[in-house]
This record gives sequence, C-alpha cells and structure tokens, in this order.
Amino acid sequence: MKMTVDFEECLKDSPRFRAALEEVEGDVAELELKLDKLVKLCIAMIDTGKAFCVANKQFMNGIRDLAQYSSNDAVVETSLTKFSDSLQEMINFHTILFDQTQRSIKAQLQNFVKEDLRKFKDAKKQFEKVSEEKENALVKNAQVQRNKQHEVEEATNILTATRKCFRHIALDYVLQINVLQSKRRSEILKSMLSFMYAHLAFFHQGYDLFSELGPYMKDLGAQLDRLVVDAAKEKREMEQKHSTIQQKDFSNDDSKLEYNVDAANGIVMEGYLFKRASNAFKTWNRRWFSIQNNQLVYQKKFKDNPTVVVEDLRLCTVKHCEDIERRFCFEVVSPTKSCMLQADSEKLRQAWIKAVQTSIATAYREKGDESEKLDKKSSPSTGSLDSGNESKDKLLKGESALQRVQCIPGNASCCDCGLADPRWASINLGITLCIESLGVHFSKVRSLTLDTWEPELLKLMCELGNDVINRVYEANLEKMGIKKPHPGQRQEKEAYIRAKYVERKFVDKYSMSSSPPEQEKKIVSKSCEEKRLSISKLGPSEQIRASPQSSVKSNDSGIQQSSDDGRESLPSTVSANSLYETEAERQDSSVFLDSKHFNPGLQLYRASYEKNLPKMAEALAHGADVNWSNSEENKATPLIQAVLGGSLVTCEFLLQNGANVNQRDVQGRGPLHHATVLGHTGQVCLFLKRGANQHATDEEGKDPLSIAVEAANADIVTLLRLARMNEEMRESEGLYGQPGDETYQDIFRDFSQMASNNPEKLNRFQQDSQKF
Repeated sequence: MKMTVDFEECLKDSPRFRAALEEVEGDVAELELKLDKLVKLCIAMIDTGKAFCVANKQFMNGIRDLAQYSSNDAVVETSLTKFSDSLQEMINFHTILFDQTQRSIKAQLQNFVKEDLRKFKDAKKQFEKVSEEKENALVKNAQVQRNKQHEVEEATNILTATRKCFRHIALDYVLQINVLQSKRRSEILKSMLSFMYAHLAFFHQGYDLFSELGPYMKDLGAQLDRLVVDAAKEKREMEQKHSTIQQKDFSNDDSKLEYNVDAANGIVMEGYLFKRASNAFKTWNRRWFSIQNNQLVYQKKFKDNPTVVVEDLRLCTVKHCEDIERRFCFEVVSPTKSCMLQADSEKLRQAWIKAVQTSIATAYREKGDESEKLDKKSSPSTGSLDSGNESKDKLLKGESALQRVQCIPGNASCCDCGLADPRWASINLGITLCIESLGVHFSKVRSLTLDTWEPELLKLMCELGNDVINRVYEANLEKMGIKKPHPGQRQEKEAYIRAKYVERKFVDKYSMSSSPPEQEKKIVSKSCEEKRLSISKLGPSEQIRASPQSSVKSNDSGIQQSSDDGRESLPSTVSANSLYETEAERQDSSVFLDSKHFNPGLQLYRASYEKNLPKMAEALAHGADVNWSNSEENKATPLIQAVLGGSLVTCEFLLQNGANVNQRDVQGRGPLHHATVLGHTGQVCLFLKRGANQHATDEEGKDPLSIAVEAANADIVTLLRLARMNEEMRESEGLYGQPGDETYQDIFRDFSQMASNNPEKLNRFQQDSQKF
C-alpha cells in the first residue's frame, strides 16, 4: 500500500515529515480549486443545456405547426410529423443526459468537496493547534531553571502530555491525508466514468432512433428526387400553356369558351355580372354568378354561401333588354320574380343567354331520365365490424430491476400505448411506460435501467402491474368505444393519458369492490387474533381504552355514488384503538358496520388493512383522499391501517401517492407510533426514511423512542436513536437536506433489505407476525 505521508516520519516530526505535509496541503488546496471550478463549469453547462432543450422544443413545436398547416399535403405533413417526433425524443434524451450529468459530476464531486475535504481541513486545524502547543511546551521546558524543581516537574509533565496529544492528533491527520489521497482517485474516476456512460447511452439512443428513421429518410430522398423532376416538368408545361394562351386570339367566337354544359364540376358557366337591386334606388352591384345544379346563383365573396336567384331553370325564361340605358343587359324571368343582369360585352351577354337556354333544355332532358338513373344507382350495402384480441407475452423473471418488473403480467409493453420493452416506470401507479410517455405522464416516473431502486419500491412495482391498473383505469374503455393510441401518436397519447389518469373518464364509477360474507368472517377472525397478540406484548400503559365503535355511516361528500344501488359494503376492519382494547371491551365492540354503502376513502381505509393493493388503486381511481380519516375509529388514516395490517408494501404505496407520514389520530399517535408499538421494524425504518417526526408525543406524552425502550425492542431503539443522532449532527453542522453519514445510510439500507426480502429476520419480538 502506497502512503502519501509515512506514519513513522509522523512520530519523528522530522523536517522530511513537515515538507511532506506542506506538499500535501498545497496539493489539496489546488485540488479543491480545480474541483470547485469543474463543478461550476458543470452547472453552467447544465443550465446552457436546459436552455438549449427549451429552444429546441420551441423549434420542434414550430415544425409541428408547419405540419398541421400542411394537412392538405400528405407527404409534407407525414414527414414533418415524423421528424418532429424524432426531435422530441432527442430532447428527452438530452434531458436525461443532463440529469445524469448533474448526478454524476455536480452531486458526487460537490459531496466529495463538502465532506472529505472538510474533514481534511478540520484535521489540519487540530494538527496546527497541537503543533503550536508542543512548540510552546518545548520552549518552556528548555527555559526552566535547574534549581527550581517544582517548575521543572511542571514543565516536564506539560511537555509529556503535549507530546502524547501531538502524536495522537498527528497520526489522525496523517491517516486523514492518506485516506483522502486514496479516495480522491476513485471519486474522480467514478464521477467521470458515470458521466461518460451517460454520454454513451445518449449517443446510443440517438443512433438507434435515427437508424430506425434512416429507411424512411432514404425513401423520402428518392421521392424528393422524383418530385424535383416532376416539378421541373410541370414548370415547362405551365410555361408552354402560358405562352399558348397568351398568343391566342380571343376576338372571335368567345361564346364557345365561356360555358360548358358537360363540365366535370357541374358548373355550366361562371363569371362576373352586374345585378340590379330590387330596392327603390335600383343600384347595380358586381357579383360572381354561376349556373350549377339547374340553378342560377351568385356570391359576393368566395367563402359566402351562394345566393339563389332562380330555384329551377326549367321554370324561367331569358331575354335581351334594350329598353334601359345600360348596355349588354339581359333579364332572367321566373314565375315569381325577375332579375336584371349586365355583362361586360355583347359577346359575353350572348354567351350567358345561350348558357341559360342550354341549361334549361338540359334540365328537361335530365328530369325525364331521373327515375331510371336512381334505380341504377340504388343497391344494397352491408358492413361488418371485426374485432381482435391482442396477445400478451410472458417474460422470464430476472435479477435486474428491469427484468423483475417486466415479468409482471402486462408490464412487457407500455401501459398506455402498448410499445414493447418499456424502460420507465410510474412508481406511484406501479406501471411501466415507454419513453414517449415521459413528457406527458402525470405521475412519478423513474428509469428501470438508470436509477437506483430501493427494495421496498421495487417490491411495490412487482405487486401491481399494467394489467391490474388498466382493469381499474380502463374499465369502461371498450364500452365507450375508445381505442388506445398507437406508439408515435403523441398528441393523441397526451390527450388519452390526461383523460385516463387526471380526468379518470374510463373508470367504472359504479364498480366499487365488495367482499363476500365468507371473506368477511376470515377478516374479522384474523383481526381478533391480531388484537390478542398485540395486547400480550404491551405494558399496562399501552393498553389504551377506547369507547365501543359505532357503525360507520357512509359519507358521500364529494363522491358521485348512488345511495340506492343495493351493493353490499366491505367488512369493517379493526380500528386503530381496538387493537389495544381489553377482552371485556372487545366483547362490546362492533366488528361489522351497519351501513351498506361506503365512500372511496373508506374503501381505501379498509383495503389498506387487508393489504389489497388492487382495491387501494381502485379507491384512489374513484377519488379517495389518501389522507382520509375515519371519525368513527379515532380518526385513523389508511396509512395507520396499513401499519396495523403489517404490510410494508402497502405503506410504501400510500406514501408514494401522497400519504402524510406525520398525520396522527385522536390519541396523538401517527404511523411511526403505531409501528413502534406493534414492533414492525421494517415500517419504522421506512417511516424514518420518509421524514417521520420521531419527536412527536401522544396524549400520554410518549414519543416512539420511549415506547420502544419500554418494550425493549432493540432493533427499533437502534433505528430511532441512530436517526436522532444523524438529525442532530446534520443540524449542528448545517447540512440540511443531506442524507447523513455513511454509517447511518448503511444501517438503514440493511434494514430495508431485510424488511423487503427477509422479513422473518426482523420478527424477533413477534411470534406470529404477518407476511408482507
């Protein structure tokens, strides 16, 4: 092992030792400057990158607007939509890269500077102080006179004590130096390696994305070459047509060019005419007239609905008008009214008159053949609707977070669009998502490959899954005739996700689950047995008395639920206080509820005790308040019921969905109190990690630590005291928001692993503990 400063030289306090210290101290100061500079540059780079992502997203939105504007051109719209989707994915990749950079460079190096270099500086201060004290003791010992025996002994004792203290602190200082020099290499390399892996993932994702887009771009390029050739050809044809028309003589036989009875668009003739108004002033207005569908109509503007002058040309006549002052006039007369019109020239007047006369004759011929045409066109038509079922792939269970989560039914594809091999997860819903859902999903999202997963969170993901959640949030999807969006349909997908999770449009609002009578009896029997076990472990002061429970009444405040639907309610679970009642009081307590109806909050309350995650998810989908309190059972919350039920995963699910870890019942006991009383070590560890207040006291003035000490639960006492020491240390050193020292983190990590994977190891104080 190579040491920067030798321990033997430290004991000698030789000039070589002092020179080595001076060199190391200068090197550490220079290292601190370099790391501070690197962290600042990293922050600037991340801020610039985020600004780039914002500008890039605005540019991408501009491309989408252009695609929507080009909706009449399928090639342009499809291409721009595909390109904007690819750019959006690149923006997502950039965002992930900057997040990884912040974690690998900024967070890790800042922690190294604040923690390790701070310890070095503290050791340096102590060393310099004791060095000065040693020098003073040596000078004083040298200056004392021989004949003053008392002063000689005092100086000798001071020098001996000072030397001993110097050796101790100097050895600690050298140890700190050697540890720092050894750790700096691993910290810097670990940070940079993580940063480079983030870049590797970014460029690999970009390469995969554009590799998939490559064939389309290649086809589009070939199509573009054809479009260029076609455009050049069309340009030559239009130039030739322009030249031909420009050279054409319109002076002769204009009427032949003005109308066409067999026109494909049904318009026999059209053009501008002056129309005399029927008002008293007889004003003339220029309008765009057309003959179509055996009618004479006109428009002032193109988007205006045509005004009908003659309903049926078969009933009208047309004639010249020479008895008025204006030239080139003609009149269209119907049985009810007449219309005076003026053309721009005599030839145009003749053309309009001939067009009207020809249309009248054509209308008579078409009327005679109308019945025959209708018979030929009429034919029966039938249609059918085909439906299909999507197959579900089953994955083998692996060891990684990705493999463990994806092997759950339905998790092999995105919960919202069905894209295969999703790499992201919603931790509060317990579903898997594709990367297209990240920007629109209204939940807590975490990567299955890039992020570190706590054991209780990973176990929560494995308890739910896409099939379970979709049975709740897509219960009415088929009834409503709505189809799930396909991958790549970002706007449709965003609207679908909002309707599914925020507006909850597809949830069956009348399908509140209920338990059969046989299940009710099992729950009640199990609850009574649990009460006996809980009471046997408690001291006299913990056997809290509670008044007999009255029947819970359904409270439909804010819940759209029919009051006469006839459904049976779930069984009443054991209240927070009934677990601590005596045998006599339990005989008077009512275990079942009288009410036949319940609100979603009550369903969540019961399902939390029953450890039924699907029912809990269903209750939340129906609008249950995760912090709902049961006024009939001492204002206990679903989280407190989850503690009484003994499930760590149930507690984690409620916390991820916003449950208040410090909400207490009427006796002043929160989830941490109840977990401590019942000896649920894993839950105590979880609540402390989630910010539970261990200083809160109940109505007897007891905090969780005093309860654990009285119950002689060594594991929980250790956790509470360690958490309290860590909290005091962070407050004294001003490290607010920091996780704590490594010892604290390691111990809590071990307890979390045991609580999730080997709960039997924590059941030293429970003979018949429940399974998680």
